[in-house]
Amino acid sequence: MDIFFVILFSYVSGSIPFGLILTKIFGNIDVRKIGSGNIGATNVLRTGNKFLALTTLILDILKGFIPVSITLQYFPELIQLSSLLAFLGHVFPVWLKFKGGKGVATYLGILLALSIQLGLLFMFTWLTVSLMFKYSSVSSMFASFTVFVIYTVREIAEPIFKITSDQTFKTHEIASLSLLLFIFFILIIFTHRKNISNLKNNTEHKIKI
Repeated sequence: MDIFFVILFSYVSGSIPFGLILTKIFGNIDVRKIGSGNIGATNVLRTGNKFLALTTLILDILKGFIPVSITLQYFPELIQLSSLLAFLGHVFPVWLKFKGGKGVATYLGILLALSIQLGLLFMFTWLTVSLMFKYSSVSSMFASFTVFVIYTVREIAEPIFKITSDQTFKTHEIASLSLLLFIFFILIIFTHRKNISNLKNNTEHKIKI
């Protein structure tokens, strides 16, 4: 019964298409018909409405943060399942015929629920790379890779140098956070496969603030 609840709640939470809902209600626009066709905050920004883009970003973060936080509190043994399903809910929402977004903001929400430090590392890396190259896709892929590498190196170094564990990294509750972060990195590469092609063809959209 617990696993059924976690599966349903995590997937449904992740699958709510806030970008599409907000632009339909407040802009009378189908965000899927502009820019990259994505339902995420970056594409909502291309409508010219910064407030809707920011709202979409916050809500997409929360739909990853909330289910994972609840699972971590009450069903810690199912935390990996909850994390993956919240992410997959955004990428493959049943309401949109399984055609969703890239999952980056939702992944950030998941990271913040698992570890504030990892979430901050992701944001710092994303902002730094985006300021340098102006590509959201490059920033997202590089930031997810950085989080995986930094955490894995830390996990290996901790027993060697006897680094004291803190409460932020809940490794006692998560069987293998390193493996989970690697899976997310691969999934984010997968959701950005079209962007990778666009980058090769020099047709990728840049971030415009």
